[in-house]
Amino acid sequence: MTQGKIVTPLIAFTIPLVLGNLFQLTYNAADSVIVGKILGEEALAAVGTSTPIMNIAILLISGMCMGASVLMSSQYGAEDYDTLSRQISTTMLGGCAFSVVFSLLMMFLAVPVLKLIHVPADVIPDAAVYLRVIFLGLIFTFVYNFLANTMRALGDSRTPLYFLVVSSVFNILLDLLFVAGFRLGVMGSAIATVLSQGLCCLFCFFYIKWRVPLLCLGKKWLVFDRGLLKRTVSYGSTSAMQQVCLQIGKVIIQSVVNGQGVSMMAAFTAVNRVDDFAYTPQQNIGHAMTTFIAQNKGAGHQERIKEGFKCGLLIELCYSLFLLVLIFFGAPVIMGLFAREDGAQAVSLGTDYLRLISFMYILPGFTNGIQGFFRGMGDMKVTLYSTFMNMLGRVVAVVLMVRVLELGFASLAWANMIGWIVMLLFEVPLLLRSVKRL
Repeated sequence: MTQGKIVTPLIAFTIPLVLGNLFQLTYNAADSVIVGKILGEEALAAVGTSTPIMNIAILLISGMCMGASVLMSSQYGAEDYDTLSRQISTTMLGGCAFSVVFSLLMMFLAVPVLKLIHVPADVIPDAAVYLRVIFLGLIFTFVYNFLANTMRALGDSRTPLYFLVVSSVFNILLDLLFVAGFRLGVMGSAIATVLSQGLCCLFCFFYIKWRVPLLCLGKKWLVFDRGLLKRTVSYGSTSAMQQVCLQIGKVIIQSVVNGQGVSMMAAFTAVNRVDDFAYTPQQNIGHAMTTFIAQNKGAGHQERIKEGFKCGLLIELCYSLFLLVLIFFGAPVIMGLFAREDGAQAVSLGTDYLRLISFMYILPGFTNGIQGFFRGMGDMKVTLYSTFMNMLGRVVAVVLMVRVLELGFASLAWANMIGWIVMLLFEVPLLLRSVKRL
């Protein structure tokens, strides 16, 4: 990425990232579509209100894995295989311990946490069952994230994508089997997700045993280095804090929505799934910009940094315009995927929301591009602070518009816009200063 064309490598780097994340999102989307169609609004609301809580744990895990992958890449490049093996075993042991403790904690705290975020009493039983089953399988989530990040650190980014594809297909088939076939309700949906993640881990282990001898550590899997664990936590903490900050904001917003009735909860679950699919490519374009800018910063190519940033923002703009057309005209069809015939109110609420927010997607396109720039320049604190400003603005707007002014479901889209504008007001002056220094 330090020479030749700019747009082509940016797009080529983005595509595998997009595909990997989209397949990962298929887990949640498949759950929501199948649960909403077969079990109805209350079950869909139970799954949706559980998701932000579940995501906080997952993002803590992924932050630790990302921190470890940075260290592993450096150790592998330096051919320091002794430290690399200790890094791998230490991260695995530490992550497994965290996963087990967190899982046990959530077994006891599932209902109090759901009450804390104002989940209606008739939704709590299904939501608690869903959460408990998902957290029983949290160790599978960690192991897959750890192995995938490790393989990427060693230069293999395709294999984790293949495993995600297989896992997504298994998830959909098992969802249909347990929910539609065995009639296990919300618990069946959670079991399907856990089993598909477990299968993904199994495939990773077999692949490593046959194809990656460097990761066949034997007794060295039991080596634990406290110093390396501290470094791993240090590297991953900023990324984890940024993502957890985002999820805590979503939990607060979910708690406000939970007081507005089951139809609004179901609609919010559905539009959140659509938002996830819409935002993911924007985030991945930002990650590609991070890699491009970081490589050229190391090479001292300052003009190329500026050109790469401009090209990245142009790609974000083109994608945002594509989203506008797709979601504005396809909103009724998209919402229809998530509901049965008796869910007409949720479909109507979600359709209005999607048509409104389709005009606003250009804003997160720019915020993701700017965050990609700052990550590439090595300034992680700006990305953390700007994410905090975004969620603060959004949460305050939601509380005022929904709870105080009672402006209805569409006001959630306006609250998103306010959060993005606050984020840009914080980022843009810092961006101009950084570009001027270049």
